[in-house]
Amino acid sequence: MKNIFLLLSFLCFMNPISSQELAKFPKPFGPLPTQKQVDWQEMEFYAFVHFSLNTFTNKEWGYGDESPQLFNPTNLDVRQWARVVKAAGMKGIILVAKHHDGFCLWPSAYTERSVKNSPWKKGKGDLVKELATACKEYGLKLGLYLSPWDRSRADYGKPEYVTYFRNQLKELLTNYGDVFEMWFDGANGGDGYYGGANETRKINTLEYYNWDETYKLIYKTAPKTLVWGVGPSEARWIGNEEGRAGKTNWSLLRQKDELAGKVHYTEFMSGHEDGEKWVPGEADVSIRPGWFYHAVEDDKVRPLDEMVDIYYESIGRNATLLLNLPVDKRGLVHENDEARLKELVSTIKEDFKTELLADSKITADNVRGNSVEFATKNVADGNKNTYWATDDNVKSASIVFEFSKPTALNRILLQEYIPLGQRIRAFNVEAKVDGTWKTVASETTIGYKRILRIDRITASALRINITDSKASVVISNIQAYNAPTFVRMPEVQRDKNGNVTMKSEEGNTVYYTTDGSNPTKKSTLYKGEFQYKKAVVIKAVAIHADENISSAVKTSKYGASKENWKIVTVSSGDLNSANRIIDGNPNTDWSFGGDSNKLPQEITIDMGSILNINGFTYVPQQVGNNLNLISNYEFYTSVDNAKWILKSEGEFSNIKNNPIEQIKTFKKDKARYIRFVAKSAVGKGATVSIAEINVIETL
Repeated sequence: MKNIFLLLSFLCFMNPISSQELAKFPKPFGPLPTQKQVDWQEMEFYAFVHFSLNTFTNKEWGYGDESPQLFNPTNLDVRQWARVVKAAGMKGIILVAKHHDGFCLWPSAYTERSVKNSPWKKGKGDLVKELATACKEYGLKLGLYLSPWDRSRADYGKPEYVTYFRNQLKELLTNYGDVFEMWFDGANGGDGYYGGANETRKINTLEYYNWDETYKLIYKTAPKTLVWGVGPSEARWIGNEEGRAGKTNWSLLRQKDELAGKVHYTEFMSGHEDGEKWVPGEADVSIRPGWFYHAVEDDKVRPLDEMVDIYYESIGRNATLLLNLPVDKRGLVHENDEARLKELVSTIKEDFKTELLADSKITADNVRGNSVEFATKNVADGNKNTYWATDDNVKSASIVFEFSKPTALNRILLQEYIPLGQRIRAFNVEAKVDGTWKTVASETTIGYKRILRIDRITASALRINITDSKASVVISNIQAYNAPTFVRMPEVQRDKNGNVTMKSEEGNTVYYTTDGSNPTKKSTLYKGEFQYKKAVVIKAVAIHADENISSAVKTSKYGASKENWKIVTVSSGDLNSANRIIDGNPNTDWSFGGDSNKLPQEITIDMGSILNINGFTYVPQQVGNNLNLISNYEFYTSVDNAKWILKSEGEFSNIKNNPIEQIKTFKKDKARYIRFVAKSAVGKGATVSIAEINVIETL
């Protein structure tokens, strides 16, 4: 509100206007964004970069005991990162300057655990400085991630560590130019190396760091920096690591309740209509399953279908999108990630190629004071600072766009003028088709930006009905587009007996291959379920019959079928029910353990024959609210069910926030029997669950 009054005061000083004229403007309503928050929201799309010791140890979370000598990229080029990000239309890069293992990508004066003690550039390098320079060159903004948790520090959990943490904050905020966002991870406290202590340390996250004082330090040092994450932040986590906001998404938050521990993180997806502070959502997601680079995920880059959905369910739902690019061991954004980004950018550009409402006839049932300053034309003039507004007592209104001829469309974009607050609770969209009004969408919030994907219609007019607003309606932009038909990839599934089924949207035809080649209309036509028991890579494509448009290629990798797999023993629970973890269906699961059967718990499986394997995967429970996730594990192999070899052990890092298939690799081995041990659970629970256990075969 302060910003608005300052602007009006300045305008009055330059061009004196009466209080009567000033009263013409809509009054600000509710919590308002600062100019810093408005500028941040207008960035919309920016990159995350995870690159550190974990890249070289193949971990998601380092324990804190890894040697800095392991950090040695062979071809590090931050300008390549910047080129990729710029070409994708992203506006900035947030670099993970220090993750939970405590290794610093800049030569911090306060620790020896940094690039200054790595082989990279013989200890003379400063990755943060190089990236800051590259961002300036490519017109990108620089953001930084500094983990509050440090698993390497002997003083973590003591007052001295907070001083250390703040000293590093000062370094990052004073030595590298403007920082548009400071990112604080919510993971704080747990097991670690802690200078050799090898123990679990618990802290009160909200109290230990004294966030009020830490924030004062940030704002004094770098007033242009927006702070995200823990404490009294200016932007919030969206509540998941899938990059998706709720259909209802308020930029408001009951932050006082949050800081008192009374708000569950799942509420972040939608915010709070009655929130007392403007805290908009940022949707973070990695372009791959993990946040750090793992070679095993080179063929697991998120499919184009998913990336497009993420764009529409983040930026299109009043959030910003923070997309992670896991830089590889070379020090480069991997070519598979870059290729997917190019596909995403191409798709979005085509979706919003030609705007359809600018030349239409625009009318509304109410215009504030019947004034040209708030006229309907403002929603289509391309000026973010003009808007259509209604009278103070009008909290529901309709605006109509009439076309000169019937026009096809399937995308609708709306924006409120957020410097005056977020107001709209509900709205719907009607299209006039063959002379009859037809409702094509009914939604709730708009906020900074809302994008609707609807079925293609050919309409002579479009009507937006604001049905419920907290205060007078203030909308700055409404657009419509006719995006090209987007054909989704087919679904491919194989059960434990090797039976393969494929599904696609109505009107599509599916073609597939089993030799690793990309399918075309000349490949095998899918006619129904078929059996393929051997290890195989199935590639499938859907082709729209009417428009001859192809989907992206769906790639599904399978080992030998599990028809001969058997559960040999379980340490607790029902043996027959345990078969759900080898049925090939990730939507079924089995739980074991419990209060009377404390962890660790184990399960032994006979694969029916000796296989060459070099890893395994654990698929967590996928359905339900309480997923009973496993945090620490052991994995053994045997050829005779008598002599067992421990092949892998450790933690499933970050599984709480990212409950995806966990992939662990090891040196190739022959095995007929496997044993999986659940050592501990997320949240120290007694019950754990498994949706699927798989092995990685060497073909």
